Amino acid sequence: MPVQRKHTEVAVGILIRADGALLLTTRPPDKVYAGYWEFPGGKIEACETVEQALRRELHEELGVTIGPAAVWKVTEHDYPHALVRLHWCKVHEWTGDFEMREGQTMAWQHWPIGVRPVLPGALPVLGWLAEERGVPFDPEILSN
Repeated sequence: MPVQRKHTEVAVGILIRADGALLLTTRPPDKVYAGYWEFPGGKIEACETVEQALRRELHEELGVTIGPAAVWKVTEHDYPHALVRLHWCKVHEWTGDFEMREGQTMAWQHWPIGVRPVLPGALPVLGWLAEERGVPFDPEILSN
């Protein structure tokens, strides 16, 4: 009988600049999938809402304080190391200067997305964002 794995709940921020650019960051050197590009965020702690977790994580990782953030989509991804439930929030407002506090790199991306490789769990969301903008999207290109 297969072992049931518990979901790790994760709050993820899709930071969108006024010009439509999306913020992607690399996974830190000491984490699984180091160097892969992703949307910033992190684990939701006990007794935290998604918005509280996202606010805490983005301040800890990037040094910014976000404005309102409501869940836009929820997806699941089964990585070899963890089964994650990702709570995706679009964020249009923040204050502070970006600081890469975990040794990661950041890049503002317009379509087509130019960074590679992108973390597999982010690919469906990039597809939906591309669809909203009416731009073509091929997830295979970003996987390599």
